[in-house]
Amino acid sequence: MMQLTAGSSVLLAGQSMAQIPKLDENDAQAIALGYKANNAMVDAKKYPAHATGQACKNCQLYPGKSTDAAGSCPLYAGKMVAGSGWCSAYAKKA
Repeated sequence: MMQLTAGSSVLLAGQSMAQIPKLDENDAQAIALGYKANNAMVDAKKYPAHATGQACKNCQLYPGKSTDAAGSCPLYAGKMVAGSGWCSAYAKKA
């Protein structure tokens, strides 16, 4: 029987995250929600609610730290969003 230590479980978690694919901006759900990996590329005319400073990393749906380059989002199951990304479901963390 294999025994895991705290260090090895962190390593395993890190390996799992590295294997999760990044969300492609051409993904159907990404298109539907206007996702852009770089929030500076958001079409301001199409998404007038977008404002400077809004990014996945400071959205309530983003469970990662604000310093993480990427993280999961429940809207895009099984895919990683860019911390600097944005979509129309953005809701500022409290």
